[in-house]
Amino acid sequence: QVQVVESGGGVAQAGGSLRLSCAVSGSIFSINAMGWYRQAPGKQRELVAIITSGGSTSYADSVKGRFTISRDNAQNTGYLDMNSLKHEDTAVYYCATDVRPTTGPGVVYRYWGQGTQVTVSR
Repeated sequence: QVQVVESGGGVAQAGGSLRLSCAVSGSIFSINAMGWYRQAPGKQRELVAIITSGGSTSYADSVKGRFTISRDNAQNTGYLDMNSLKHEDTAVYYCATDVRPTTGPGVVYRYWGQGTQVTVSR
């Protein structure tokens, strides 16, 4: 009923930029918070950035000043602008969305995208 699709991953050189997109579709009443997580091989999944429905943002210390999270509520789409990329940013990035479905707007469900690979060369 609800689908989350990430796009925009790829390969970039250190110092380069990428923009990740998170498109949410389906039976959506509203979307509360949206966030980006990442997981590198052999490491635990970590929260990268989060944005509330009102536009408040927070970031992991490792990406502050380099990444920007945003959202387009009219399009049910979130973004992660990644600048000044470092090799250590290499990971699979996942979009997480807290969705109030039309079938049950009194509850909130966490939906995850399939992940998109970001590789940053040295």
